[in-house]
Amino acid sequence: MIPPSKVFFSIEENYSLRILSLIMKIELEQEADGRWIAEVSELPGVMTYGASRDDAVARVQALALRVLADRLENGESVPELGEVFQVAA
Repeated sequence: MIPPSKVFFSIEENYSLRILSLIMKIELEQEADGRWIAEVSELPGVMTYGASRDDAVARVQALALRVLADRLENGESVPELGEVFQVAA
């Protein structure tokens, strides 16, 4: 069973519920000054800095979700999502 926190749902035109299934990859890189930069390349412009790797990941996840919510609210296209994020090794 997939944990509820890792599942996105979509309401179809006929109001049926559909579980979506795309993994969004988070790319990470450490800058020369020690900061971490995290990016979700599937969502242009979704890039954040963090003091630590975990901080950068948390920030980019939050930003990606805000961008997706904004797109939904404005009737724009949203990629199909399931296991919402995957952190690159």
